[in-house]
Amino acid sequence: MNNLLHVGLDVGSTTVKIAVMDNNLNTIYTSYQRHNSDTKNTVCAVLDDLANRYPDAEFTIALTGSGAMSAATFLNVPFIQEVVACKRAVEKYIPKTDVVIELGGEDAKIIYFGKSIEQRMNGTCAGGTGAFIDQMASLLNTDSSGLNELAKKHSIIYPIASRCGVFAKTDVQPLINEGAAREDIAASIFQAVVNQTISGLACGRPIRGNVAFLGGPLNYLSELRNRFIETLHLTDEQVIIPDEAHLLVAKGAALDSLETTPISTQKLMAKIQVLRSSHDSTTNPLKPLFVTDSEYEEFKARHSKDVVKKGDLSTYKGDCFIGIDAGSTTTKLVVTDTEGALLYSLYAGNEGNPLKSVTNMLKELYKVLPEGVTIRYSGVTGYGEALIKTALNVDLNEIETIAHYTAAKKFMPNVTSIVDIGGQDMKYIKLKNNSIDNIMLNEACSSGCGSFIETFAKSLGLTISEFVNSAISARNPVDLGSRCTVFMNSKIKQAQKEGYSVGDISAGLSYSVIKNAIQKVMKIRDMKVLGSHIVVQGGTFYNDAVLRAFELLVGKNVVRPDIAGLMGAYGVALLAQEQYEANKDMEYVSTISDLDAINNLKVEASHVRCNGCENHCLLTINKFSNGTKHISGNRCEKGTGIVSENKELPNLVKYKYKRIFDYTPLEEKNAPRGVIGIPRVLNMYEDYPFWFTFLTKLGFRVIISEKSNRKTYEKGMESMPSESVCYPAKLSHGHIESLLEQGIKTIFYPCIMYSRKEDEKANNSFNCPIVISYSETLKNNIEELKDVEFINPFLPLDKKGLSKRFMEIEEFKKYKFTKSELNNAIKKAEEEYQNFREDIHKKGIETLKYINEHNLRGIVLAGRPYHLDGEVNHGIDKMITSLGIAVLTEDSVAPLGEVKRPIRVVDQWMFHSRLYAAADFVGKQKNLELVQLNSFGCGVDAITTDQAEEILASYNKMYTLIKIDEINNLGAIRIRIRSLLASMNNRCEDKNDDENGNYETVKKQFTKQMKKDYTILIPQMAPIHFELFESVLNSEGYKVEVLKKCTNNTVETGLKYVNNDACYPSILTTGQMIEALQSGKYDINKTALMISQTGGGCRATNYIGFIRKALKDAGFSNVPVISFNMAGLEKNSGFKITLKLLRKLIKATIYGDLLQTVLHKNRAYEVNKGETKKVYNKWMKKCKELLKTASTKEFNKSLYEIVNDFEKIELDTSIEKPKVGIVGEILIKYHPYGNNFAEEILEKEGAEVYMPELMGFAKYALKNNPIKHELLKTSKMTSDIFELGLDLLDKIEKDYEKALASSKKGYMKPCNINKLAEEVQEILSTGNQTGEGWLLTAEIIEFMNEGIQNIICLQPFACLPNHIVGKGVIKTIRAKFPEANITPVDYDPGASETNQTNRIKLLMTVAKDNLKANKKRNKILKEKNNLKDLTKMIV
Repeated sequence: MNNLLHVGLDVGSTTVKIAVMDNNLNTIYTSYQRHNSDTKNTVCAVLDDLANRYPDAEFTIALTGSGAMSAATFLNVPFIQEVVACKRAVEKYIPKTDVVIELGGEDAKIIYFGKSIEQRMNGTCAGGTGAFIDQMASLLNTDSSGLNELAKKHSIIYPIASRCGVFAKTDVQPLINEGAAREDIAASIFQAVVNQTISGLACGRPIRGNVAFLGGPLNYLSELRNRFIETLHLTDEQVIIPDEAHLLVAKGAALDSLETTPISTQKLMAKIQVLRSSHDSTTNPLKPLFVTDSEYEEFKARHSKDVVKKGDLSTYKGDCFIGIDAGSTTTKLVVTDTEGALLYSLYAGNEGNPLKSVTNMLKELYKVLPEGVTIRYSGVTGYGEALIKTALNVDLNEIETIAHYTAAKKFMPNVTSIVDIGGQDMKYIKLKNNSIDNIMLNEACSSGCGSFIETFAKSLGLTISEFVNSAISARNPVDLGSRCTVFMNSKIKQAQKEGYSVGDISAGLSYSVIKNAIQKVMKIRDMKVLGSHIVVQGGTFYNDAVLRAFELLVGKNVVRPDIAGLMGAYGVALLAQEQYEANKDMEYVSTISDLDAINNLKVEASHVRCNGCENHCLLTINKFSNGTKHISGNRCEKGTGIVSENKELPNLVKYKYKRIFDYTPLEEKNAPRGVIGIPRVLNMYEDYPFWFTFLTKLGFRVIISEKSNRKTYEKGMESMPSESVCYPAKLSHGHIESLLEQGIKTIFYPCIMYSRKEDEKANNSFNCPIVISYSETLKNNIEELKDVEFINPFLPLDKKGLSKRFMEIEEFKKYKFTKSELNNAIKKAEEEYQNFREDIHKKGIETLKYINEHNLRGIVLAGRPYHLDGEVNHGIDKMITSLGIAVLTEDSVAPLGEVKRPIRVVDQWMFHSRLYAAADFVGKQKNLELVQLNSFGCGVDAITTDQAEEILASYNKMYTLIKIDEINNLGAIRIRIRSLLASMNNRCEDKNDDENGNYETVKKQFTKQMKKDYTILIPQMAPIHFELFESVLNSEGYKVEVLKKCTNNTVETGLKYVNNDACYPSILTTGQMIEALQSGKYDINKTALMISQTGGGCRATNYIGFIRKALKDAGFSNVPVISFNMAGLEKNSGFKITLKLLRKLIKATIYGDLLQTVLHKNRAYEVNKGETKKVYNKWMKKCKELLKTASTKEFNKSLYEIVNDFEKIELDTSIEKPKVGIVGEILIKYHPYGNNFAEEILEKEGAEVYMPELMGFAKYALKNNPIKHELLKTSKMTSDIFELGLDLLDKIEKDYEKALASSKKGYMKPCNINKLAEEVQEILSTGNQTGEGWLLTAEIIEFMNEGIQNIICLQPFACLPNHIVGKGVIKTIRAKFPEANITPVDYDPGASETNQTNRIKLLMTVAKDNLKANKKRNKILKEKNNLKDLTKMIV
């Protein structure tokens, strides 16, 4: 067919590309155009053009790209996943490629070619993509090509975070504010993209061989390419830059279309018409900001009253005061008179140069400043305050929170809350008794701040005022959620595709900004805490839509001063006046630079490494012609050359670090057992004194890895399998590399499940999942460890157990330790550890005494032991001592506190127990405050932060949380600490009597009387099983209802009432419960809730704590929460797990597993669609009845009947389908809403789905006890009881196994937990028992052995155990099973559904390709064998 053309259409996040090929696969036409967010009409126009160009042709068409899925559905043409399209094109046009790196507008991909093709794409983040580069370029007031030109002239690379554009701003803005060269910043931004791609996307697989660079940014930005080439050490021969790289994916789609049915031009025109009139709807509108015009008129009239008193500078005579606010993105300047009236003001963007911006404003002011006006005093606040004060001799600098409070007080003397939203900052100041009670700032995220709205308006070609006006008149504001701006972008695109207007999107954004402020910054659940007098300020509140959204969401009218954007400058002008008057020198004239000084001001910038300490900060030194200099980039005062009088202030972080690691190893000649290396990571910041002493006493020379620095992180980037794990864990990869560089051949890094229990009243003493066994991830992902002895056993810390275990460890057998030798070494090691603990405590008491004697103040810098690491804490301790405050650690004061129990949470982690005790102690001290450090991605701190805050709040103390990460800019942190100091200064001396530390939680019991008439609500987890459990519990006399429905409102409710750092399952379950109680459907006085608790080391055991806090915050404290657990955690007289109930629940689980198995197999291949569902419904009904009364005999009989009934369903297995196994976190794996209906998507894509049995999890929980006995030498008797329980389960399941085996349909056998535990040990230890633990890995292996080679691993975003047992093992599993096709997918309230679906489609495309390749291989093999047989016959 001569007129047959093959068409590929690539619909990206910003552009539409088309490639047309003739029958010989020659490209005859291409086009590339921006769609300006109107993807639908652009695609229609491109296809119209195609039809007009080739009216007589027939076409095969395939669509690809992030924006193509919806269009492909309406056009009824194939959608090909873009990574697959890329793969097709690479194999044809650049076949020598080993690795492809492709960056798009919002997408980033790496494809590894080789024996099997491995593909990666960005999941929940668009950091390091084209959109990120554009965002960063706008900060430097240029575009991406301008950034490229600047980068060509760089000389220095600064560390910049790139996980997220918002985080990077936090690094870039201070560099701009502090005068770093734009050329250096530009190159540093490109390097950040490289680091993000390698650490966030390569996920543990090194980039080696010939590398092809694809996509717009890598095609057009030579300097970005060069940063990759340099970082990856590529030679010229290894670099592949294909022609028309930006069209390669479209060409791949055209190649993929070859096997599709051709369509005529007429049919194409009809399809275009369908697409043009399509309307895809997945979002729900919110309430309009203004329902009527009169509402808007009233709103405008009310806000027109909040006006500052004004004067006219041109006619003014007398004293005046200047206030300057050098903000993150804008500069503000005001002049006030002696009455506080505003005489003059200027407001402008700083265009990346705050000093130039301020000098220009002062020049403007001096031009109009009349004779007879004297500038008595000047003040500066904001991010650039230090630079401006130094360069321009400003009299006063003040922290911005105090400046904002001072201004707000002028408008409303009895103000109770101040909310400030600026360009990339949010602040919430809570007042009590006319002094600052608490200050909250957005930590490391500016999602939803003003700059995002501005950027989005600009992308649509609208001014802010046009954008706002459209929002005010919008009828259907779109719900965009409240998460990261990058996630919001994809929701905005979806809304545009669905036909929402710009106004609807603008109004939706206004809601999102405020939801984000309330949930993530202010963390407010009950709006009453805001009080009745609220002042809002910051440039973002000039936006009437944002202001209205705030009033609607908090349910109160607020005051917005007419100078909302000038409040920082106005406040500091008022403070300047106060200071002038306090000095009582009425003749004083401000030292601020005059016009001549400004005109003659010269700045000379240079860079130098500070050698004051091990941080070796890169300093930027700005020398000014006025003789002053401003030094930035320093974490402490040493870099500034200032020898502070605070030099001798106690710093326990520094002391403790030295005390832990200051040990001298044996000389080699005195170490008969050789050299052993220990990485300076995670639990070694607690246990190193023990392990050093222990191994030294055994005759080893113990070598510790280097002190952490940025290079340590970069050394380990290639082997990090998870982009969202905490920074301390990421650093550990570099520490192993550091030991290997030193030639260490034996490395010891044990897994420690339990720490020593310091508080006997605590529930347990787990380490966190990462601390317990991150060494497993290192073992599975660092290639070089295969060449050395890496010893990482699970060990107990008690003398008897440790001695026994050491005798068993294979790697240590060659040393022939004697029992007495081991016991002696353990004894000495424990003595040294206790000495270390005692030294820290003594130093704490000594420091407290010093503080009291010298009338000083102290901050307890509380965190985890590894927050001592200077690369992790970024020198916060030194920064605090430079402000004249002593620093203590939580463990130095914890023994002095006593936690008032019971507390709300389950106190199951030892380091948390210390934190709570320290918070209790600090609460009682007038001269101490507590600052908690929290690593980004630390899931368990979602629990500690709320609890620590509750303890401190009960003593009327301010709680300060500082999130730390790769970002090392201390600007925002300095604001937090200085705000805390201001709060200490302003706090009333006399405490209220009612603030006396009442933080104990009285847990409402579910009593026997309640059993009769209370409805028990249970959140959904696994729909099939929970329907059966509901029936069982009701048959035992309870009134139980499983909350089956989940909606977007469920998630929003969860986000409102649960700490937003908590994992998605806790947000879903709590959201369901609170939503049900708020629905009005249930009698609140006759309703209880139920949640399961395992007692393990994962967050799931603490869901009950989240629920109780949510109940309190939502006004349902009286509702009892029942813990369903068999670990003896909580008991309720009204609910008992009896033997009878347990037997029924076991039967229900078996029924659920069986129904799940037969449903999936038959539904995939049924001839008569819907037949399987009918048989399933029939048996679900029957099973519920049988569970009430059936005997064991009847139960067993029914299992065979179910299998026989499903056997009658006719199947069509002529077309083999890819088999896909689903593994992952237990709720996300089974919960359809939790995994965005992954099972349904897979089946639509043509998969046969396999789900692990729920009984497998129960068996795993039982098996863990005997494993603990084996690895940690726990009780033998308990272990035997659990083994007995396992045997019993196996017996109960015998008929279930036989029933499945009797079928000819090839069902998978029930899981053999002992076999799984044995097989998994090739990859990781069965000591991994937090969350799904080793079971998750074992399920993957089980599927592989059953020929199910395609796996999706579903996990909540940043799920701690999954870093180790999910993402952490993929590399090793692929090595063991080369055909393995595994895709991890993260789920989170803000994650992009499109991205999740894309990843699943990608998995399916690869699965189908593999299926075809296997068939082809088998066919060739068969033909070869036939030929052999024929040859034999002839011979």
